[in-house]
Amino acid sequence: RLRAVGNQEALSDPFFNRVLEDHYDRLPARRDTEIPLLHEIIFSSNDKPKLLSQLSTLLSDLGLNIREAHVFSTTDGLCLDVFVVDGWETEETDGLLQQLKETAKRNPSLSNLTSSASERISELQEKIGESEFDRDLLQIEEKIASGSSGDLYRGTYLDVDVAIKFLRTEHVNDNSKVEFLQEIMILRSVNHENVVRFYGACTKQRKYLIVTEYMAGGNLYDFLHKHNNTLELSLILRIAIGISKGMDYLHQNNIIHRDLKSANLLIGDGQVVKIADFGVSRQRSQEGDMTAETGTYRWMAPEVINHKPYDHKADVFSFAIVLWELVTSKVPYENLTPLQAALSVRQGLRLVIPSGVHPRISKLIQRCWGENPNTRPVFSEITAELEDILQPIQHVSAGRLQLQRRPSTYQTKDTDENTAIERRRLLMKLDPLFTLSRTKKCDMRTSSPVYMSCT
Repeated sequence: RLRAVGNQEALSDPFFNRVLEDHYDRLPARRDTEIPLLHEIIFSSNDKPKLLSQLSTLLSDLGLNIREAHVFSTTDGLCLDVFVVDGWETEETDGLLQQLKETAKRNPSLSNLTSSASERISELQEKIGESEFDRDLLQIEEKIASGSSGDLYRGTYLDVDVAIKFLRTEHVNDNSKVEFLQEIMILRSVNHENVVRFYGACTKQRKYLIVTEYMAGGNLYDFLHKHNNTLELSLILRIAIGISKGMDYLHQNNIIHRDLKSANLLIGDGQVVKIADFGVSRQRSQEGDMTAETGTYRWMAPEVINHKPYDHKADVFSFAIVLWELVTSKVPYENLTPLQAALSVRQGLRLVIPSGVHPRISKLIQRCWGENPNTRPVFSEITAELEDILQPIQHVSAGRLQLQRRPSTYQTKDTDENTAIERRRLLMKLDPLFTLSRTKKCDMRTSSPVYMSCT
């Protein structure tokens, strides 16, 4: 008890030590042989804060007696489930680890427990196989953007303009590869007019890359803040409706974006805005909510900042900030650093909505960034509200996004790039020199890898 409360003064008292020694001397000798052999088992996972009960059942199935159980959240978003157990009568841990893996295989929700990072990479690469194509068919041109772990280039693929995202070499490790491959798995499983279109990937060579459609208008952040554009209400509503429809589609497919912001919204021809950058997105598992602090501070929901469990409603909060950007053309919390903005949001600070903003839009923004996630609307409600606001002003002449774009290298034959690339895919099937397969829609419910160790 003294050790548990950290009473070092009492523990260092010579009288206490003599009393303790006398106590053990009076114990029957058989007690020394009955002290159980203890093992510590640590399960490490991403975004799985409610594994504790399932892992407890797993250990009980092996005949292990749980002496202690602890759950920790790390600053880099991991969830650690730590158990101290007895019932494994030998000091070696290889057999215990093997038993844990074999038992976990019989439980679908714990299937990732059997995979190391390298095994997970191989598993994902095998699933992505149908989306692999010959890198020699790509022509890489100028760099158009850089992120924390990757660079984005413009290029051509089968004479069609494309965007090529490279995983930066200095960030390549097993964990970053898994993250990159999971982004590919999400991209290849979605198909919506307001989500950037996926063409293929290269994951078998040293440099990993993703190829998506090229959006000539750049991102919404640059359009609003670097080019100082002020949008008409009808255009604001159409852009917001497109974003809301795309997010509703993702949520219907259990995908949480986790980094919705204007920089991740791309502008195409015809004023179409598409959701991009699924690098930190996750498909919501049935085990529970997420806890990793992921996203960008100026757009981040308070529950994410506070390292609390969160779900798809965190994206709704981020959408409120984007909608505020659309109606103000200002950078969120522009007078604060990102960290200051996050700390202020934790304390309840919200952006000031100008008095001239349409009252229904103002009210919608406030609902979306509410402190309680349960009171925030879902995207189907948001879409309906925005469409209802737009309806009476449909007759107002729409604003136009002025896009600067070079002519497509295949524009004389196919003005629709999506149609062009599909035609080339069909042509390649007729040519034995090429082996590219068309991307096939799938419904994968991938989740973050789970690793475990025994000591």
